[in-house]
Amino acid sequence: MSSRNWNGVNVDLNEFTCTGRVLFQMDSHEESTRLGTLLEEVGRDHAETRSAANKPNPIAYKPKHMYFAPAGHELWGHSSDTLYVKCAAISFDVAMLQDRLGICESLGPVDTPHLRLFDDRLWTLVKLLTDSISDTDPTAQLYGDSLTAAIAARLFERPKESKGSESGLSAIQLKDALGYLESKMPEKVELETLAKIAGLSQSHFSRAFKASTGLAPYQWQLQSRIESARNLLLNTNDGLEDIAIATGFADAVHFGRTFRKLTGATPAAWRMDRLT
Repeated sequence: MSSRNWNGVNVDLNEFTCTGRVLFQMDSHEESTRLGTLLEEVGRDHAETRSAANKPNPIAYKPKHMYFAPAGHELWGHSSDTLYVKCAAISFDVAMLQDRLGICESLGPVDTPHLRLFDDRLWTLVKLLTDSISDTDPTAQLYGDSLTAAIAARLFERPKESKGSESGLSAIQLKDALGYLESKMPEKVELETLAKIAGLSQSHFSRAFKASTGLAPYQWQLQSRIESARNLLLNTNDGLEDIAIATGFADAVHFGRTFRKLTGATPAAWRMDRLT
């Protein structure tokens, strides 16, 4: 099992190898609400969530299904014939998360279980979040914070009426946010901190920041680190390993892969092309 916490949300990624019929009681999480997501499965029968061991799920199977379980709610997992299951479980305190993210009004009751929940956008957000559990890059903090805020908004927040383009941050809000990001470069920065600086909820801040800069906060941070790396490549004789460490990358390989993804060239080729 792999685990990580963003925004007070605990994210667990589990993989199970099975043989034949499977029936087990899930941890009831007395103090945490859970959102479970089936990411992959191999077998002749589909896995399902049950409210009781002998009570099959009444909702027809569809791909990319999830479940939503209020704190303390008893659930069972079942499959008549499965070989492999990969699933994610996100657990959180609803009141704490809504307060932290500035969500004042819920879409519906948060104490109602859903044995099968279908939402492609929500499934994709959870998949992206679990893919980042083992990512040690500093930008993964802002990335995961943004994803958990988006998941919470999808679960609990009423969709806002479209009123044209999203308004951006004020000049002082943007100046303060960018100044803080630059002062912490290349360290981890939490979305909650940036939102508090601007006096906004995390979801509102993320939308306003992107409206102002064209980039999500995590994208801006990563672009800024790459810009610092370019400066070091042009104006110093530092090796790639030293530049990688100076700009917050784990090593030269990680740095080179990210640099090439954003610029289209390896750091060495980019440096040579501009210095010759």
